[in-house]
Amino acid sequence: MKIGIIQGRLSEPTLGFQECPADWRRELYILDSLGLSHVEWIVTDKSFWANPIFGPEGLDEKKISSICADFFVSPLFENKLKMRQYMDVVCIIAKVRGINKITIPLMENSSVEDAKARKDVIDLIFPCSQKYPEICFSFEAELGYEELLEIVSLSDQFTVTYDTGNMTSYGVNHSEYIQAVAHKIDNVHLKDRTYDANTVDPGTGDTNFKLIFNELKKIGYNGIYTIQTARGNDGDEVNTIMDHKKYFEELYNE
Repeated sequence: MKIGIIQGRLSEPTLGFQECPADWRRELYILDSLGLSHVEWIVTDKSFWANPIFGPEGLDEKKISSICADFFVSPLFENKLKMRQYMDVVCIIAKVRGINKITIPLMENSSVEDAKARKDVIDLIFPCSQKYPEICFSFEAELGYEELLEIVSLSDQFTVTYDTGNMTSYGVNHSEYIQAVAHKIDNVHLKDRTYDANTVDPGTGDTNFKLIFNELKKIGYNGIYTIQTARGNDGDEVNTIMDHKKYFEELYNE
């Protein structure tokens, strides 16, 4: 089980709940010692141009599984011109740094339940996939699987990030959904949620991890798992992640 983290989960959220942390170097440095395989790097609208992934600093790109285009989940989503600009910049830096995946979150501000909204996203991402054939675009979407397949079936470069918590609160049948998109899943976000969309400690919400892990085993999934769980006490982030990692590993290996 290859487990990593969403960037910032090993650091105090001094810059925001989900932002590239000030001590991003430390997170990359301690990954191996904690038995974590990767970081999913976060790029937001709030700090876009200040994000160190665009800077000259040396990064250990081998530890970065994906760049998450978290700026989708913001009011910026309505600004088509700026979204195109941001996506082009992210694609360029992904290519330059040899990072072969960009995660596209489609929920909240970037919900694409409406057919027109899905067309707008396709019109934005499909040209990127043609321009950058070395990059995969992994869609994390609160959608029925039929609508999600409308998007990801358009290109071999389009894949699925399956968020266990988001899908729980969205009300899907995990067995049915995983079977439907089995051939496209390349990342699993590990998160526990209640049906009313509260993110909680693993094992205290409504997400049936045992069922999900069994379904993923059935389809032969051997890709990465990325912890995006509820935060614990400020200053105790490492212990929180280690506790959550242990919970998932023990449940997976039962």
